[in-house]
Amino acid sequence: MKRAILSVIVLSIFFYASAQEKTFLKPADIYRIPSVSDPQLSPDGKWVAYSVSIVDTAKDKRVSHLWMQSWDGKEVIELTHGDEAASTPRWSPDGKYLAFLSARDSKNGSQLWMIDRRGGEGYKVTDIKGDLSEYAWSPDSKKLVLVIGDPANKGKEEPKTPKPIVIDRYHFKQDIEGYLQHLHDHLYLFDVNARKLDTLTKGDKDENSPVWSPDSKTIAFVSNRTADPDKNQNKDIFTIDARPNATMLQLTTWKGRDANPQWSPDGRYISYLRTTSDANYMMYDHNVLCIMDAVGSNNRVLTQQLDRPVAGQVWKDNKNMLFMVIDDRQRYLAGINVNNGKISTLIKGMYSISDINTNASGNVVVAESDPYTPAEMFAVEGDKLRRLTFHHQAWLNTVKLAHVSGFQSRSVDGTDVSGILFKPDSVAGKKWPLILFIHGGPVGQDEYTFDITRQVLASAGYAVIGVNYRGSNGRGLDYCKAIYADWGNKEVKDLLGAVDYMERMGIADPNRLGIGGWSYGGILTDYTIASDTRFKAAASGAGSALQLSVYGSDQYVLQYENEIGAPWKNADKWIQISYPFFHADKIKTPVMFMSGLRDFNVPTIGSEQMYQALRSQGIPTELILYPNQFHGLTKPSYQVDRLQRYIEWYSKYLK
Repeated sequence: MKRAILSVIVLSIFFYASAQEKTFLKPADIYRIPSVSDPQLSPDGKWVAYSVSIVDTAKDKRVSHLWMQSWDGKEVIELTHGDEAASTPRWSPDGKYLAFLSARDSKNGSQLWMIDRRGGEGYKVTDIKGDLSEYAWSPDSKKLVLVIGDPANKGKEEPKTPKPIVIDRYHFKQDIEGYLQHLHDHLYLFDVNARKLDTLTKGDKDENSPVWSPDSKTIAFVSNRTADPDKNQNKDIFTIDARPNATMLQLTTWKGRDANPQWSPDGRYISYLRTTSDANYMMYDHNVLCIMDAVGSNNRVLTQQLDRPVAGQVWKDNKNMLFMVIDDRQRYLAGINVNNGKISTLIKGMYSISDINTNASGNVVVAESDPYTPAEMFAVEGDKLRRLTFHHQAWLNTVKLAHVSGFQSRSVDGTDVSGILFKPDSVAGKKWPLILFIHGGPVGQDEYTFDITRQVLASAGYAVIGVNYRGSNGRGLDYCKAIYADWGNKEVKDLLGAVDYMERMGIADPNRLGIGGWSYGGILTDYTIASDTRFKAAASGAGSALQLSVYGSDQYVLQYENEIGAPWKNADKWIQISYPFFHADKIKTPVMFMSGLRDFNVPTIGSEQMYQALRSQGIPTELILYPNQFHGLTKPSYQVDRLQRYIEWYSKYLK
């Protein structure tokens, strides 16, 4: 693999465009925007390895490659090239190797590759049949633990005439994965010097998220070992000795979900994340940070008092951890002393932190995004961030971006709701055609990060708002749980309250209102236009309205039966939450429906039914179907097409 080292002088090419005249952001700019992620600090702290994906327009797909940035900011190196992607960089603890995953030179999917940091080209070290999805180095750098999925057809070639698909599972469909068979993920040990692969776990359960103990003798991992894992969200943490035929030990017994185990540097503790609910299934939940002794005793919840979701914890030393807190429109960096439980806010602002990584030398690197910049890598120095990478600077220097600000609105029932406003400029006193663009989830939130959809819509001449309606996280458990078994009620009040606020503030032209969203944002679009006729145009993507009909057609049977109840036992409730379809005659808004044809998350039937209901009544409507796409569109040309169609549809009715 060819290496290209760029000095600080060469880095100046990122900034040459600053003197050019800037133009408004357009859908086709998607082709120019890289994606920067997964920072990994070298053991000596001198380098950060990470992934950068760019669009290959000829092949109409994104391809990721590995880069390295020096900690002092003076050098950047592109490590991998070519048509095949490289991802998931991980340093060997002795600093001699940088491992990664790539499907190049392989008929069996992603394999493990290594680059010798002492010199030489990268080389493939495995030829595994089955999906290699995760791996981790042992601290002594002698072994790796791999997570490998059982191969389809037992590793044999697919027959010319595919065999019938036999389904006998309770949860039998999953987006991207398709119809679920009895295939499972297991742990394997790989000896680096001997190139030998040994089986560590096997059977009819899955094992994931492996992490090594500091002495390289034990591996902690996550698994659901209940009688039928399809029927609950339970996951527990186990350990197993790093040798074939070892016996696993169960450490946690919470009936909810335990995740992301991490050993303290001295091996005394294991930290992990846990749901607050121990129900078989709870959509409206968040993770709390926990700690226990390495043998599973003395479990403690450390962040209950925050009443906010936490994520991505890492140990800084034997007494202190770093983690992310998902707060109102922000995602900030916090720390905790595990001895006294004291929590401190370290890095917080109008931006969001992600992908924390640290090393034994105490260096900390994060990915950070703000409303005007997609994620880049930053060094954490005290309570400050020092920018390390500049992969977005060239294209950012050529475009005008919308002005972004936060706002607070109040719903008709008195609930205070947070939102984010995008405007083509910051001029006060001007009324704009307004688009309410709704986030999905529903458990998630609009944050102060770069948002390509809303930025493009604002660049096309609209004020655009995102609203963290009840059901969103970042505002506490009660706020998140408020919509339990009551879909399309409180959320719609919150959405309409935000639009009312924009009208009162003189920002929104009440005669030119649009609405749209994807996934639960599409579902809420349907709920809202069936409740209020003020919207002159809507774009409902990957949504549903006749909820009664999606039972058994998507991947949410566990949620349905635990939250709504079986349709034959609770038909009235199912009809109630299907009101957009049963009140389709009240909808007067022209709607463009969209869906990926291979979406098993919210299947195309949801869009088709509403399209037909409105078409039958003569309401202007279109149905846009994207071939071979799952719930999220991944083909760049389709992403561009979707944005362009948004602009054209809203322009037709709002301008």
